[in-house]
Amino acid sequence: MSIETDIRAWVEFAEADYDAACAMLRRRRPLNNHACFCSQQCAEKYLKALLVSRDVVVPKTHDLIRLSELCANVGILVGMDDERLNTLAEYAITARYPGDAPTLEEARDALTVAKAVRRFSRKFLGLTN
Repeated sequence: MSIETDIRAWVEFAEADYDAACAMLRRRRPLNNHACFCSQQCAEKYLKALLVSRDVVVPKTHDLIRLSELCANVGILVGMDDERLNTLAEYAITARYPGDAPTLEEARDALTVAKAVRRFSRKFLGLTN
């Protein structure tokens, strides 16, 4: 079984990103960029785990709206606002390079969106917590 078809592997990687995002916001000097990037990665990997659970070939994309739409096409209604997903999706690129750094509030909001995707996905996949 390859990583592309192994739900557990997607979940394991998503959890590592979630843990990293949380840790980066707990620091005395939070790492907002990194927390935003890891939050985006967490949500992306959980959405891909959902797709794998329905035997959908996972596209190589950071577009969380597209992933959410693909989930909806196979009967998985994630129920996340497109605007919030789009804002989070942008961190896949913008948080990795110099420019307008996200604020602490934006980083916390990014983690909130990732938490919502995580909570839904774990429940859907029958995972605890």
